[in-house]
Amino acid sequence: MNNNKIQVTLPIAGMTCTSCENHVIESLKNSGAENTIADFRRNKATFEIAEEKLERAKQAIDESGYRAGQAKVEAEDNEFVSNNPSDDYDLLIIGSGGAAFSAAIKAVEKGAKVAIVERGIVGGTCVNIGCVPSKTMLRAGEINQLAGNHPFAGLKTNAGSVNLAALTGQKDELVEGMREQKYIGLIEEYGFELIRGEAAFTDKKTVEVNGQTYTAAKFLISTGAAPSIPAIPGLNEVDFLTSTTALELTEVPKKMAVIGSGYIAMELGQLFHNLGSEVTMMQRSERLLKEYDPEISEAVDEALTTQGLNFIKGVTYKKVEQSGDVKKIYIEVNGQEQVIEADQVLVATGRRPNTGSLHLEKAGVEIGPRGEVMVNEYLQTSNANIYAAGDVTLGPQFVYVAAYEGGIVVENALGSANKKVDLRFVPGVTFTNPSIATVGLTEQQAQNQGYEVKTSVLPLENVPRALVNRETSGVFKLVVDDQTQKILGAHVVAENAGEVIYGATLAVQFGLTVDDLKNSMAPYLTMAEGLKLAAITLDKDVKKLSCCAG
Repeated sequence: MNNNKIQVTLPIAGMTCTSCENHVIESLKNSGAENTIADFRRNKATFEIAEEKLERAKQAIDESGYRAGQAKVEAEDNEFVSNNPSDDYDLLIIGSGGAAFSAAIKAVEKGAKVAIVERGIVGGTCVNIGCVPSKTMLRAGEINQLAGNHPFAGLKTNAGSVNLAALTGQKDELVEGMREQKYIGLIEEYGFELIRGEAAFTDKKTVEVNGQTYTAAKFLISTGAAPSIPAIPGLNEVDFLTSTTALELTEVPKKMAVIGSGYIAMELGQLFHNLGSEVTMMQRSERLLKEYDPEISEAVDEALTTQGLNFIKGVTYKKVEQSGDVKKIYIEVNGQEQVIEADQVLVATGRRPNTGSLHLEKAGVEIGPRGEVMVNEYLQTSNANIYAAGDVTLGPQFVYVAAYEGGIVVENALGSANKKVDLRFVPGVTFTNPSIATVGLTEQQAQNQGYEVKTSVLPLENVPRALVNRETSGVFKLVVDDQTQKILGAHVVAENAGEVIYGATLAVQFGLTVDDLKNSMAPYLTMAEGLKLAAITLDKDVKKLSCCAG
């Protein structure tokens, strides 16, 4: 909030519709109000305004034909006041990804003096080597796959050889532009400082960067994570790829072997398959996506196998070696030895926190067995003045979670708030095709928490949008509390599942019931309609319903 303005809640009588809201908003804006919201259902408006203009704003409401009530001036929640001006900074942030920028912006808005320390490229994983570059490449792969293999009669398309160097170059341009727009360009805009170099704690309130020491009242560790490399004999002697270097390739390999089968492995494995590689994916587990419900795992396995990806499960890795340009992976499956040969080997077996160079022991910060920073429910470490957020804590590895946590840290570290982090309703998406999206509890998790559960499993062949797309590999699954009928979890394997899951997230987070979904209007011929159909499936056979019939 602008420090020269007050936050006001003003009761307003006489509003009956959204048009009334617009009239009220316009009147308030003309009086000098900002960030104005009017709500005719609650008969009120909220806005920011200079204190001396408040009476004029009330008069403007009355002149517009409505009736302004007694204004309530809200307290400025958690506005920051420095407790120790001798510190170099009120908040020093190590790392420059989603959590860091979210925290920095919010802290500056509170009036704090803030600096970010970054040893590498500003922007963190998502914009530089994660979400943004991988998803634009995945889209390119999907287009290439559809050009060469689509389900529609009468269409003649084909896919030629892929110029991966051109694709990679275009991807790099996108990344550079978004990094500048969403990160670097905001530093001067908000007025916090960027310190370039590697930070290491020297004591509980001091870090050293490039030989220079800095003190701060509070710290945020948001250094993210990096690819974790398994201890397979010979692997470190082989020129293998990680999720970072795989996106730097300029030629499509003829054969690619993927060690691992989590979301990163599956996205990149399908990407290179769609670009023309013969892809073999290996995993130790006997079941794909073992943390998901079986129906989800089976739907993904069937869809990707049908597309031509080769999965080898129950693998024991013996060794890896390289002969010329050929990499050989020696494995054992069900007691039988095999050798997988490939031009490129992608290692995608999880991620490890970037904490090794921070000297956290000097700051009294406890780390876990995988190097993760241990935090409490307020994101506070074992040092009360040091917080951590994002991937470095090994929580859900999503940039939107990191940004949310960065905001929580500022409220707790620089204000009087005592906000707990709440990750019960985090949606997750794997951007394969079909994509995988999930929110809330799986059936097994719900049972483990003591719920009496009923489930709905709707194959995608019962969703009209999938039929017209001629892409029916997939499933919708709802997990429901049998006592209250509330939706506990939703899990989707379908084209655009990531777009669908937001509606399911609202249903789970705000306690909607099966009847709430049944009684809602779902646009026909959208994939999101599958949520309503899955709810109907709990007590009806959707195959016997007319289109759009509930």
